[in-house]
Amino acid sequence: MSTTASTRTTTAGVFDVGIDDRVPIGTAAGLGVQNILGMAGLLIFPALIGAAFHLNPHDTAYLYGVTFMTSGLVVILQSVFLLRLPIIQGPYAGTLAALLAVGHGEGGLGAAYGSMVVAGLIWCVLAVPARRFSPVALLSRFVQDPVVPGVIVMILATQLSSTGLPTWLGTPSSPGFPLVNLGAGAIAAALVIALTLLKPQAGLRLVLRRAAVLIAIVVATIVYAVFAPTSFGEIGNHLGVTVPKVFPFGFSVHPDLVLIFFITLLPAIAESVATYGIVAKWGGQDLPGHRVAQGVFGEVVGSTVGSVFGGLSTLAYPDNVGLLRVTRVGSRYVTLATGIILLVLGGLAPFDALLQAVPLPVLAAAGTVLFGVLFASAIDVLSGVKWTQRNLLVAGVPFITAIGGLFIPPTTLAAMPVLVRLILGQPLILGTVLLIVLRLALGERDD
Repeated sequence: MSTTASTRTTTAGVFDVGIDDRVPIGTAAGLGVQNILGMAGLLIFPALIGAAFHLNPHDTAYLYGVTFMTSGLVVILQSVFLLRLPIIQGPYAGTLAALLAVGHGEGGLGAAYGSMVVAGLIWCVLAVPARRFSPVALLSRFVQDPVVPGVIVMILATQLSSTGLPTWLGTPSSPGFPLVNLGAGAIAAALVIALTLLKPQAGLRLVLRRAAVLIAIVVATIVYAVFAPTSFGEIGNHLGVTVPKVFPFGFSVHPDLVLIFFITLLPAIAESVATYGIVAKWGGQDLPGHRVAQGVFGEVVGSTVGSVFGGLSTLAYPDNVGLLRVTRVGSRYVTLATGIILLVLGGLAPFDALLQAVPLPVLAAAGTVLFGVLFASAIDVLSGVKWTQRNLLVAGVPFITAIGGLFIPPTTLAAMPVLVRLILGQPLILGTVLLIVLRLALGERDD
C-alpha cells in the first residue's frame, strides 16, 4: 500500500488531508499565514532581545527579518527535503533565555552568538543521518516511550500558558487595558472555538474551519482598532529589504558559553523528536531512526546558519501542532508554503511594522485556545500509557518539578550560577533533564 493511501486509511480521526496529499495553492497560502500568526515566539522574541540589549529600531527590525528567514529555511528543509512531515519550526525560548542570561557578560552578543554557532556545529556532527549508527537515532528510540513525548508536550503547553492570559489581559500601560484587551481577545477565542467546531463538510464550512485562527485574528484586530489606538499608519514609513549580515554583533567563542548553549539545545531536540513521533502517528507514517536524524540534522543546520546571521535556534513549534488538530489538514505542502512565506516576509521591512501593529492581546487569546488543544493532545498521548508505579514516577516528578521552576523567586535564581539558573528557570530544560535521568535510572521495568 502506498504511503498516501495508508495515511488516508489510518488518519480518519485526525487528518482530513493526509501528510503527502497536495492542496490548492490558495489553501496552502492561507493556512501558511495562519501558521505564522500562531507562532507567538516568532512575533515576540526579536522585540524582547531588542528591548533587553537596547537595540535601535533598525537593529530590532533586522532581528525580525533574520528570525523569519531562519525559520523559513528550516521549515522548507523539513517539509520536502529531510523529515517530510508537516512540522513548523520557530525560535526556541531556551535560546532566548540563554542569550538574555549571557549576552550582557564578557564579549556581549558577539560571544553569545559565536558560542551558539559552535554548539550548533557540534550538534550537526552528532545528528548526521546514518542508517547504521546515529546518536540522534538512539535518542529517538528513547523518546518513543509515550511517557517521554507526552510529558514534554504537557510541560510545553503549561509553560506557554504563562504567555496566554497575562498577555491577553495586558498591563495598565497598554492602550486597551483592560476592557478592550479582554473584549477583543474574547472575540478571537470565541471565533476560533466556534469555527473549529464546524463539521468538516465541503464548501464554505470547510474553508471557515481551516482558516479559523486567521479569521479570528483579523476580525478581533478590526474590533480592537475601533476602540484603541494601533500603529497600522506607520507601515508606510518602513520601506526596503532586509539583507542578512554575517555576525552582525561581532564574533568570539567562550568554551563555557559553548557548553551552556549545547545543553540548552538538548531539550529543543528532544521536544522536536517527540513532536515528530506524535505527528507521524497522526499521519499513519513510519518514523525510523535515520528519518528522525534527518529531521534533527535539518533543524540544527538551519539553526546554526541562522545564528551566523543573528537569528535564534529553532524547535518544532507546539502551537502549530495544535493547529494541525484544529484544521485537520496534515499536508506537508502547507508547511512548504509556510516556509516560503516566512522567507519572503523576512526580507520585507514593511512587514516588521505590520507585526507590531497586530495587538498582542488578540494573538494571545487565539494562542490560548491552541495551547489548550495542545495540552489535551498530550493527555491523549499519555492515555495509551500503562500506569505502573515506574511510569507514575517518570511522568509525575519531572512535570511537577519543572513547572515549579516557574515560581522560584528571582532573588533565589540570581544567586545561582548561570548554567543552573538556565536549567531551573526553563521548565522545558529542567523537565527534559529529569525525564532523561529518571528514564535511564528506572529502566524498562513494568512494575
